[in-house]
Amino acid sequence: MLAWSFNTWLMGWPCVLSLLAVLGQCRGLRRPSAGSAHSSVRCYSGAELGDEAPAQLLGRSLRWDRHVSVQLVPHLEQLEASGARRLRRHRPHACPALSLRSGLRSEPHERSISPWRYRIDEDENRYPRKLAFAECLCSGCVDAKTGRETTSLNSVTIHQTVLVLRRKPCPRPAGLGLVTLEVDYIRVPVGCTCVLPRTAF
Repeated sequence: MLAWSFNTWLMGWPCVLSLLAVLGQCRGLRRPSAGSAHSSVRCYSGAELGDEAPAQLLGRSLRWDRHVSVQLVPHLEQLEASGARRLRRHRPHACPALSLRSGLRSEPHERSISPWRYRIDEDENRYPRKLAFAECLCSGCVDAKTGRETTSLNSVTIHQTVLVLRRKPCPRPAGLGLVTLEVDYIRVPVGCTCVLPRTAF
C-alpha cells in the first residue's frame, strides 16, 4: 500500500511541475504595473542634458544636420549678430517687387515668385532647440514679367515633418526635478510655393 502511494505521488509530480510552468507563463503575459513602466523610463538632470540631447540618443534616425531647418540656424544667427537681421525687422512685412537683374545674384528664397524669409523658432523644451521657420512674404505670387504681386495665384507654405525630442517631467516617483525625453513629430515650414486659388462654386 505504501509503495502504491509513493508511485502515485511520483507520477503526479510531473503534472504539478507542468501546472507551475503554465502559471509562470501566464504571469509573464500580464501587463506591467505603472510602477514597473515608470522604472524603465530614463530620466536626466539639467546638467546631463544642457543645450544638446545625449549623444547615445542621436543615432542614424536623428541626423538633424541633414535638415535645412537646422543647417540654416548658424547662418541666421550670424546675420542677426552682424546687424543685417535687425534692419530687415524694421522693414514692413510686404511682398517685394522683384527685378530680373538683381534676382540673378539673390538666394532662391529671394528670387522665387513666392518669396519667403526665415526666422529662428526657439523652444527650450525641444531638441533641436532652434529651427529655421519659413514665412511667406506674399499672399499672392509675383508676376515674372512685371515683378509685381498678382492675386491670380496664392502663396502657400511647404512643410517638412521633422522628428524632435521633447523634455517632459520624469514620471518616476523618485525623479523629482528630473526630465525625460519623448519622441515627437512636428511640421516645420521650409519654403513657399505658388498654387491656384481655391474658388467656391
